[in-house]
Amino acid sequence: MPHTAATIVNIQRFSTEDGPGIRATVFFKGCPMHCPWCHNPEAMRSDPEVVWHAGRCLGDHRCVEVCPAIAITSAERGIRIDRRLCTNCGTCVEYCPSEALDIYGRDTPVTAIVERVIRDRTFYDVSGGGATLSGGEPLAQPEAAVALLRRLKDAGIHTALDTCGAAPQRALEEALESTDLVLFDVKTVDVVKHEHFTGMPFQLVAAAANIVNRSGIPVWVRTPVIPGYTDDVEDLRAVSRFVRETLHHCDRHDLLAYSNLCRPKYDQLGRPFALVDAPLLTATIMERLVEVAREEGSPNVHWSGPTLPHSVMKKVPCDG
Repeated sequence: MPHTAATIVNIQRFSTEDGPGIRATVFFKGCPMHCPWCHNPEAMRSDPEVVWHAGRCLGDHRCVEVCPAIAITSAERGIRIDRRLCTNCGTCVEYCPSEALDIYGRDTPVTAIVERVIRDRTFYDVSGGGATLSGGEPLAQPEAAVALLRRLKDAGIHTALDTCGAAPQRALEEALESTDLVLFDVKTVDVVKHEHFTGMPFQLVAAAANIVNRSGIPVWVRTPVIPGYTDDVEDLRAVSRFVRETLHHCDRHDLLAYSNLCRPKYDQLGRPFALVDAPLLTATIMERLVEVAREEGSPNVHWSGPTLPHSVMKKVPCDG
């Protein structure tokens, strides 16, 4: 695997939300699910995507002239990218003097990713952090994800795998051999809702959960709480029972309150955002769901995210 490359969106340094301590989060591009609330829409599709950052634009508009597909035109508020014509070749990105044009999804050698991650080793060692593979779904690029985990493990870096569970069994098993912590998404256990919301059968997620459980690796479960989708009390009861009965090495259950901060990304990508008018949840609702999760036996329940009337973070320790 010496020349293996991963298609990544970016590497977020000094992350504190994707596992313990200070971490580097590597965002892989591509995901088999298509959740309408996805907070990282730039990582959903596997192919590269050109985007325009209005705040950086100097109005040079050389991009209009150099685009070989004639996909960029001048508009009243800057430029417009015709997604039907754009081939995501990146020519416009190269010519942009202010980096107002960027491309989500670059092929990066695994060795180069490791080199960038280990620069912050001191911070990982002091804080108990490490590196997290996220996305998208890292195991949508199984060869690259496994190679990266192995190299990080060999370098003495704590590794975490953030997965939605929709992954080939063999790839998951190989990845777990070099994984110290699994961040496992359980959105809903209702088989009809799960397939309707995500496009993938819940049975695939359940099978992945069993593989993770047999590995004995510590798990943090993450459940997005989305208004109109996954904020139902009975749904969360069922999720929490699944966690208790299936993931015996779960150390923590995070309830992630819906956030609309991803809306500008959908605008950049020219995609509709299904929750554009959805209100934020209240702290009262989140507190109630924490109680429900605890009642059903979920361990060490936390909730986080923006809520009305203001953003807060609350931790509820497990009993005993």
